[in-house]
Amino acid sequence: MKYRNLGSSGLKVSELSFGSWVTFGKQVDIDLAVSLMTRAYEAGVNFFDNAEVYSHGQSEVVMGKALKKLGWERDSYIVSSKVMFGSVENPLPTQRGLSRKHVVEACHQAMDRLGVDYLDLYFCHRPDPETPIEETVYTMNDLIRQGKILYWGTSEWSAQQLMEAYAAARQHHLIPPTMEQPQYNMFHRYRFEVEYARLYSQIGLGTTIWSPLASGVLTGKYAEGIPDNSRMRLPGYEWLRKLVESPEGRERITKVTQLSPIAENLGITTAQLAVAWTLKNPNVSTVILGASKVSQLEDTLQASETAALLTDDVMEKIEAILDNKPEPMEFQL
Repeated sequence: MKYRNLGSSGLKVSELSFGSWVTFGKQVDIDLAVSLMTRAYEAGVNFFDNAEVYSHGQSEVVMGKALKKLGWERDSYIVSSKVMFGSVENPLPTQRGLSRKHVVEACHQAMDRLGVDYLDLYFCHRPDPETPIEETVYTMNDLIRQGKILYWGTSEWSAQQLMEAYAAARQHHLIPPTMEQPQYNMFHRYRFEVEYARLYSQIGLGTTIWSPLASGVLTGKYAEGIPDNSRMRLPGYEWLRKLVESPEGRERITKVTQLSPIAENLGITTAQLAVAWTLKNPNVSTVILGASKVSQLEDTLQASETAALLTDDVMEKIEAILDNKPEPMEFQL
């Protein structure tokens, strides 16, 4: 496992990390959670990602029980949470958003569920148009000063919103956001590669990217249709199924089929190819992996080693198939 700085901070994060979205929920056996986290940890993963909204808080509960059972030294791993949507179904106005009240209370709840005295990373899960950015920046700064969080960041904020938060922090001598958690994969590139382009050097933005496999499409498992045991067959994931079955989704599946021979020639799986491709971008601090089976996690964990196989020639072949490299902006923030 290799380690990268989280943006311009001194924090070293494993270039592959483990996320609990749709993995840890009410029905997840603690033993499975322990097995997945143990395999990741033994491979060198030191960052474990979570959020208040995942399974309405149960994801944090499961991860907390697993951490207690595993008994790792607290200084050997990084744990996060994200705040915005609330942890209950149909939240009241004070139970969601990025107001000082909800951010502080959600932080306490996350620490309690995870069984930790502080959160290493704390993200604003999405922008909150009803709360002034300055209020959120002040709140995050206070949480850091109080020792309840170590670094704060955002998830799926626009470059303009990030710069507004950064400017507010600098203006009032507060601690600015350290990282952003955006979606980034072979099919979702513009924001990461173009919109944020100058932020990496301008403000030292770190990134903890999610969905490197484009919700599983880049594994190749949907080439023959959606399997009966896929999460896309579960209630609540109709939106994901429609996306895969749309004309755009079918076009993506065709491209994955064309990528498969490249992976085979390298002696790796299509999933490893997709994750390794994201690692080739130096602005990626860490790639968040998800898995519901240990075998799935073992497969993608190998991407840290297989990234070296993606030479310039291989990357050009991939680019020719994808044919979606975004054009740079003439004027950037």
